[in-house]
Amino acid sequence: EPMPGPLAGVRIVEVSEVISAPLGVMLLAEQGAEVVKVEPPRHGEESRQLSNYRDGMAALFLNNNHGKRSIGVDLKRPEGRALVLELVRRADVFVQNWRPGTAERLGQPAAAFARGQHDPHPGPHLLPAGGRPGTRPAAGVPG
Repeated sequence: EPMPGPLAGVRIVEVSEVISAPLGVMLLAEQGAEVVKVEPPRHGEESRQLSNYRDGMAALFLNNNHGKRSIGVDLKRPEGRALVLELVRRADVFVQNWRPGTAERLGQPAAAFARGQHDPHPGPHLLPAGGRPGTRPAAGVPG
């Protein structure tokens, strides 16, 4: 039986797409973290649809998401948001690579997903993994 990794027991909820956050979180999963990836229902995240298929799976998706469990959730529906918030409350870390304002458009302030430095309540650390910080001119552009 393999030895548990250094992150065994760490729970991560990930809502991200393509490469930046999925690749980083995959490395955490390889170190033993338990990762639940939240994807849009029906077709999943964008990299599932990209080319280089083998046995019905896109190579980019497999490379960046192995070692994770996945659940399809419609974050535009109140019950979907409630489910994800419950997963986040039980997690140690929440990772997302949303553009600025996405949480608010979904009806949740970004702070609903985070634990403050001096917050006595248990909850996850928020790790935004966007390609462009919110203060730059291209902050709202994907990437």
